[in-house]
Amino acid sequence: MILIYSIHSDLKEKIKDLNQMLQDKYRGIFSKDREFLRDFIRQYIGQIETMKRLDNRHLALYEAKGGIVGVDGSTNTKGGAFPHFVQVFQGLAKSTLKDQEPVFMADIYSPLFSDSLKNPLEKDEKVQTEKKNRLLSDIEVKVALESIKRHKPYGILMDGSLIRYNIYSGDLWAELRQVCEEEGIILVGVIKDIKTSTIGDMLEEVYPDLSINAYDRELLFGILDYGEIIYIKDEVSKKYEYEYSSVFMRSSIAPTVIGMDIIDSQKGHIEEMSRLVYTLTPENSRGVPLWLDLVDKEVKISDTIMEGLMEKYMDRDIYERFFIPERARRN
Repeated sequence: MILIYSIHSDLKEKIKDLNQMLQDKYRGIFSKDREFLRDFIRQYIGQIETMKRLDNRHLALYEAKGGIVGVDGSTNTKGGAFPHFVQVFQGLAKSTLKDQEPVFMADIYSPLFSDSLKNPLEKDEKVQTEKKNRLLSDIEVKVALESIKRHKPYGILMDGSLIRYNIYSGDLWAELRQVCEEEGIILVGVIKDIKTSTIGDMLEEVYPDLSINAYDRELLFGILDYGEIIYIKDEVSKKYEYEYSSVFMRSSIAPTVIGMDIIDSQKGHIEEMSRLVYTLTPENSRGVPLWLDLVDKEVKISDTIMEGLMEKYMDRDIYERFFIPERARRN
């Protein structure tokens, strides 16, 4: 009992230290009032505007033109340390049109599958993470391509930044982009967890004394009003070199913002797609379009599902020999 108390006491102090460190680090910018940052954004980052929701006539038009497809992927891992694990991947493209069947695809990976055990670099955590990201990205692009072949939608909402597909799915992504451009299918990415630092970098350039090292997500917390959007200038966007245009928006009453990317050849649709995302997002949500949330829930591979798959479709001795780590046997 004394030991538990001492651990809790140490953790309490560590958390206090972290809190103080973050306060010290961001004191310069956090001490500025809200209007200072809003004015800075208007001058250097992009215009702040108020979005209007799409009316039912617009939404009916989308339905008549093929509907909107939401795309997401999921992965889960069973096992222990390298190489005794298996990863499963699932991708889903789901149309807003009820009569169109969703497109599911699945894949599986384990270092035990191949000769990779002979390659010591394969054990590297970075290599494993990149492989996982590539497989997940590939399966999302594949279901998007298949949904186009089957359904010819008006637009596709990908879950996450489009730049991720450049990095992990080069050729497949180039194919998807080309098909969308040729067939006039609007292709966008909706970003729940913004990881860019466009505003912070520009603040440091203009005000070197502020010494900011913060993500846009942190700086924009509570800065936009509900329904406001920032159309990021191409010349300051870090994604423009990858041929994307981007926005930040506050799509719910939560004080956080989300992002949206669109391929630059379709930039003329950026306001329309921003309004669509805003329209599809419940007011009391975390800011994500309801359709993407539904796709996320449907494609998710939970721990329970993963364990059920392994137990049902794998011989028990194989399962225990290769994929049940020692720590799991303690129970």
